[in-house]
Amino acid sequence: MHRCTKPLLRGDEPVKLTFLGAAQTVTGSMHLVECNGYRVLLDCGLYQGRRAEAYDRNRNLPFDPRSIDAVLLSHAHIDHSGNLPTLATRGFQGLIYATAATRDLCAIMLADSARIQDSDAQFLRKHGKDAAEPLYDVSDVARTMELFHTVPYRRRFIVLPGIEAAFYDAGHILGSAAIALWLTEGDRRVRLLFTGDVGRPTPVLLRPPDEPPRVDYVISESTYGGKIHEPQEKTIEVLRMLLQRVVSLRGKLIIPAFSVGRTQSVVYYLQLLHNLGQLPDVPIVVDSPLSSNATHVYRTHPECFNDAVRRMMLSDPDPFGFESLRYTRSVDESKALNGKPGPMVIISASGMCESGRILHHLRNNIEDPTTTILLLGFMAEHTLGRRLADGAERVRILGEEFLVRATIETLHSLSAHADQEELVNYLAPLRESVRHLFLVHGEPDPQQHLADRLRGLGWSSVTNPTRGETIEL
Repeated sequence: MHRCTKPLLRGDEPVKLTFLGAAQTVTGSMHLVECNGYRVLLDCGLYQGRRAEAYDRNRNLPFDPRSIDAVLLSHAHIDHSGNLPTLATRGFQGLIYATAATRDLCAIMLADSARIQDSDAQFLRKHGKDAAEPLYDVSDVARTMELFHTVPYRRRFIVLPGIEAAFYDAGHILGSAAIALWLTEGDRRVRLLFTGDVGRPTPVLLRPPDEPPRVDYVISESTYGGKIHEPQEKTIEVLRMLLQRVVSLRGKLIIPAFSVGRTQSVVYYLQLLHNLGQLPDVPIVVDSPLSSNATHVYRTHPECFNDAVRRMMLSDPDPFGFESLRYTRSVDESKALNGKPGPMVIISASGMCESGRILHHLRNNIEDPTTTILLLGFMAEHTLGRRLADGAERVRILGEEFLVRATIETLHSLSAHADQEELVNYLAPLRESVRHLFLVHGEPDPQQHLADRLRGLGWSSVTNPTRGETIEL
């Protein structure tokens, strides 16, 4: 299925691996594999952080897009897929390999990313603020989607001559995959695993991660390398408590949530409370067109659900809908929410409070002491979500400064990322075969904690590569 017409080069160069993103940070996933004269990109994510730095990194790719022969995509989250349109519009002509669910999610997520960039730029200009030009538009996304080629889990396929791959269920979000690569250059044989983002051993909605195949090298995420998650059972208790607070204060519970994965998990737990008769009579609104579209994609891929969700669907065919839950789409519907009194629950994107409708809900409610803001999981450095999680007393939202009078709560039990213990257990079957383990998609402290733990368990070679570092395999 490959489109590359380069001549096959054998034995002239070693297999190389270059870390171009998510190196000692949790965003902008992007790694380059070079073999037989071909260049394969593992993920092409948007870097999220300080706006000027993020724009510069995302606009200026660290390679000539025309030199990339193929992309292997682990999953649809924007920090892994979000810069594919930039790649495609700058001359990339290869294929983007992904699972079918990842392709379906990317179709809506990348289009949404384009719309948000345009909408945020228009808002800032309207209020006299400097605004960068969007990286791409919806027509660029349409051209990008034409490059996708889907492959089922656990099916080995030829990417390019001398390069084979297979996707293994990562249990992180719908369609997420760990990517195994078998690389042949001359007499060399190299087996490489890129974990993507590893899910929990008992995901809320999805199947648990597949056991990875034996390999020589591993590129592993390390987002929660220094932490142990709260028990997942705590989620329903916290939601019940916060709902009671919202009702008693007649306030609003605002939940910034990633449109894909986290929103569906929150709705599923609210559905459980509803089915148990423990959900207060309070309006619950999912205010995100992307969340609505993503939920539809989830409904169309029941093969990805775990046994518990499938059993629930025998008596309740829609795990993402009940009487007091409403999905909004239009801008007018979204604006109207800020004029309505509580009690009310608003679930909106983005999860790290960096763009989208959540910014407007925070802007209108963050100075109200009856408001509770529930942050779900990890917040990357330099994001508004991180500043709120760290207890900032004042924050800037869409160019204006606000005093934080709302109550800020953080819940990690809903994280779709494996914690330290779960990562250790996921990697354990590979310890005897792996020659080197590279930790990515994590900040330096969690990475160091995980590296120390792994070395203590007998892993002989564990490193945290820096951005731009190249390793010969």
